[in-house]
Amino acid sequence: MRKISEKEIEELKKKYGQIYQVEFEDGKIIYLKKPDRKVLKFAMTLAQTDPLGMAESLLKNCQVAGDEITADDSYLLGVAPQLDRIIEVKNAELKKLKRTQKETLSPTG
Repeated sequence: MRKISEKEIEELKKKYGQIYQVEFEDGKIIYLKKPDRKVLKFAMTLAQTDPLGMAESLLKNCQVAGDEITADDSYLLGVAPQLDRIIEVKNAELKKLKRTQKETLSPTG
């Protein structure tokens, strides 16, 4: 229910870069920044053993404005699937390069 002004959003963007808004069905709103490497590293250690802990860690470290939702598990469960969307992953492709004839010759004296 705590929607912030465009001016506040612009200030957050200047400070943190990309800002995301998550709105819940009851009208509560939170604003998130992208996690930095330190936050991601910690959250990823929880991914396999404690997925809810991972979501809680990301939420606590990435929420920059909006309503207080961390004390209510129903909000945490609601936002958890959305948190994956703020983690930007670039697709990469690994290619095995063939040796050239020159590389296959052994060096001689």
